[in-house]
Amino acid sequence: METHEINKRFLEHFEKHGHTRVPSASLILDDPTLLFVNAGMVQFKPYFLGEVPPPYPRATSVQKCVRTGDIDEVGKTTRHNTFFQMAGNFSFGDYFKEGAIERAWELITGSQDEGGFGFDPGRIWATVYEHDAETAALWRDIAGLPSERIQFRGAEDNYWDMGVPGPGGPCSEIYYDRGPEYGREGGPVVDEDRYLEIWNLVFMQDIRGEGSPKKGHPVIGELPKKNIDTGMGVERVAYLLQGVANVYETDLVRPVIARAEEFSGRRYGADHTDDVRFRVIADHARSGVMLIGDGVTPGNEARGYVLRRLLRRIVRSMRLLGVHEPVLPEFAAIVRDAMAPSYPEIARDYDRISDVMRAEEETFLATLTSGSRIFDLAAEQTKRSGGDVLAGDKAFQLHDTYGFPIDLTLEMAAEQGLSVDEDGFRTLMEEQRQRAKADAASRKAGHGDLSVYRQVLEDHGETRFLGYTDLQASTRVIGLLSDGVPVRSVGEGGKAELILDRTPFYAESGGQIADTGVLVGGGVELKVHDVQRLVPGLFVHRVEVLAGEVGVDTELTASVDATRRSAIARSHSATHLVHAAVRGAYGRRATQAGSLNSPGRMRFDFTTPGAVSADVLTEVEEEVNDYLQTDVEVQAYTTTKDKALELGAIALFGEKYGNEVRVVDMGDYSRELCGGTHVERIGQLGLVKLVGDSSIGSGVHRVEALVGQDALRYVRKEQLLVSQLAGTLKVPTDQLPARVDDMIQRLRSAEKEIEQLRVQQVLGSAGSLAEKAKDVGGVALVAERLADGIDAGGVRALAGEVRNRLGSRPGVVALFAPSGEKVSFVVATTAAARDKGLAAGSLVPAFAGAVGGRGGGKADMAQGGGTNPAGVEQAIEALRNAVSAASAG
Repeated sequence: METHEINKRFLEHFEKHGHTRVPSASLILDDPTLLFVNAGMVQFKPYFLGEVPPPYPRATSVQKCVRTGDIDEVGKTTRHNTFFQMAGNFSFGDYFKEGAIERAWELITGSQDEGGFGFDPGRIWATVYEHDAETAALWRDIAGLPSERIQFRGAEDNYWDMGVPGPGGPCSEIYYDRGPEYGREGGPVVDEDRYLEIWNLVFMQDIRGEGSPKKGHPVIGELPKKNIDTGMGVERVAYLLQGVANVYETDLVRPVIARAEEFSGRRYGADHTDDVRFRVIADHARSGVMLIGDGVTPGNEARGYVLRRLLRRIVRSMRLLGVHEPVLPEFAAIVRDAMAPSYPEIARDYDRISDVMRAEEETFLATLTSGSRIFDLAAEQTKRSGGDVLAGDKAFQLHDTYGFPIDLTLEMAAEQGLSVDEDGFRTLMEEQRQRAKADAASRKAGHGDLSVYRQVLEDHGETRFLGYTDLQASTRVIGLLSDGVPVRSVGEGGKAELILDRTPFYAESGGQIADTGVLVGGGVELKVHDVQRLVPGLFVHRVEVLAGEVGVDTELTASVDATRRSAIARSHSATHLVHAAVRGAYGRRATQAGSLNSPGRMRFDFTTPGAVSADVLTEVEEEVNDYLQTDVEVQAYTTTKDKALELGAIALFGEKYGNEVRVVDMGDYSRELCGGTHVERIGQLGLVKLVGDSSIGSGVHRVEALVGQDALRYVRKEQLLVSQLAGTLKVPTDQLPARVDDMIQRLRSAEKEIEQLRVQQVLGSAGSLAEKAKDVGGVALVAERLADGIDAGGVRALAGEVRNRLGSRPGVVALFAPSGEKVSFVVATTAAARDKGLAAGSLVPAFAGAVGGRGGGKADMAQGGGTNPAGVEQAIEALRNAVSAASAG
């Protein structure tokens, strides 16, 4: 049974039983606790947490998921994927344990001819929470499972919560017995390779506190409504129904392995080590395509770093299979063909996805070149010191800075007859992981205690937003907090968070900053500094009490700063137009990756695999301003998401949309899903002036622009600057570029002449320095402190010239050049000195410590620097002793 058919049967089964089919959410959601969506229930968290009422009592979905906590284990086990699909059914206060077990049993054991999966009931096992006799009885009564195939387990295995205070409950896991050839008898408690978990049924009935019941902490209460959250591993069911050995050989993954076989000329199944590499390639190719499809781009932090690591592990694995040419776009095409039937957006965005993968592979191949030079230097230093083990910190530097996987370093070291200090490397890696865990823990704090806000929402309902049409409105305080604690009132000089029953103030979201303004009434005056939506539907106003005392139920008049709001609206509308122009220039692959709309200024980030031309950005600016002349009306309306997408509206990656969405149209030029505020007609923007562009990461570009009066003031200032410069240089403005270019060329010529004179002056002292040579054990040693301010290039040239003046004698030249609080040095040796075993690079360690520095180089010349110019005389003495000892030896 094909994987797409498994998904189809799952969804149809639960739809038949009254569940609403909900599309998979993006892998990126606005959740401070998660890098990626990692479970089917994530998009339903607001319903389980009670933040918003669920729009349906039952739901079913097949959710895209990514888990990357143990990337290094991919390919080594038969069941681990970084990307996987989680099929689930959910009940929000509707059916509970009995319904969940009935529906699951019907589907897994039902005849394939009648829409089921057709698993042999005699091979199904179940585990239940150790104190949950009720569920064990239901398995016996509903499914007819004998007691010996129902196993009780502790909270660590069979209790589930979200890792933060909130809902949780016992769970029951469904296992399939693959047979004695896969392991020992005795059920899941004995062998989880033979007995493979395929489905987890979570019975959400408890409220957990700070400590998790999984760790022995007691629950602190019961949920008012009992919920169901289940997750079936689609890939695991697929490999059982398809009769293959593991998840990597299923219909959606095996084609990538087949393509890797063609590239490498090696056969999957012939060698275990190669098999692991093939599996890594197949798994990571699919994960990479799905992540890029949802808007992730390679980078050095967070999501971008995970993606970069996945893609580079593919390149590394192909290298270890003997393939050195680019491969990622080829694998992307295979993944597209396999996944598009369930995720058609992968086919629509394939050009962009392929471009991102191609660019990242080119970057990594260039990195491999530079990293290889670093490795060669480290290997050379190791051998020169008489060692045969590459230090762990060197291996870690190659991994952390150049993206070298440890396997690649091991391979290259072996080619040079070296081993690697893997223990030292893994210690440094573990320290990095602990730092990452600490960072993840700090992200979890972003969840915060939102219970007081949820209580206001439950008691009073959502805040009614009036700001699309009104900038002033009467309102009433329905919630008041000080330092996160509910209070009855706050007096003059105090700061508070106000929740109003209705508001014209826009809460920060979608790249648009929050409104500011005032709240007044009955002797009370408040200044609104910020507005946030800490739980969906509730506007939290952060205020300062300027006069009077505000309390719950206080009646106020809310007034938005109209001038500021208008400037923000112009910026937001400009962002839409710039987005449309950029997509016109670079195609669908140029997708929004972030924005910021503030008064009179906008910032727009977009993905593009190649360089961004200044000429193209000039055309973007001209096109936007040309379109402003049409002064079309800006229209905003609500429709279904499907209808909006059908009309060509752009939906942004990572945004979560409901079935009803707001569309903002600016003629046929721009159409986006957007909840922000905008101008009434585009002519109100006046002028859009791009003032900056930069690369902010691999494949991500940022443009900044001024809008309206801010743009006009900028242009006037630039015009004034040009006029003043033209006046100073006494040329017409149109001749200014040529005049400035001429001045620069003359300045460069003058600087070159000065540099030549300076070098001649420095080299002129070579003769007198050579005459100061002292005999140290038959070696002519010139060791001198130079005048301040000579740069490293000058010191190097002078050292070479002094060495030449020493002729055929064994000679060592060491020159020190102080500059402020630093000192640079160069050591040069003659051929005769090198014949006596005096190598410049080997002499540096003997004295570098005296000037607080280090350095190195080759046998004929070495250089370095330090931070202690006062130690030069001590360094010269140390060098003299080293030369003396080497000569005596």
